[in-house]
Amino acid sequence: QVQLVESGGGLVQAGDSLRLSCAAPGRTFNNYYITWFRQAPGKEREFVALITWNVGSTYYADSVKGRFTISRDHAANTVYLQMNSLKPEDTAVYYCAADGAQLVTYKWRDYDYWGQGTQVTVSS
Repeated sequence: QVQLVESGGGLVQAGDSLRLSCAAPGRTFNNYYITWFRQAPGKEREFVALITWNVGSTYYADSVKGRFTISRDHAANTVYLQMNSLKPEDTAVYYCAADGAQLVTYKWRDYDYWGQGTQVTVSS
């Protein structure tokens, strides 16, 4: 069992930045990949960014490429999502998820472990 804890959401204006954090208290992310998803009201949960813990490979949704950066800190056992140039359409609940499958997946239904979510609201 992997418990994930997100933090860092909030209310910002368009063009501002936020950094989200995802931690797994008491255990390591070794051999997992960690993914950020988001879900806006009335919409399906969608893939945002993914990082493989061991190698640090990263993948992004086209909608956030060049604006968002996913990273990891081994010492802190934490994954970050740096979000710059935020837009109103980035407004959503952001979730981090982890899985240990051999092949990475962008499909939220494939993930076993989830955080509680953190709200990001971007005003125009």
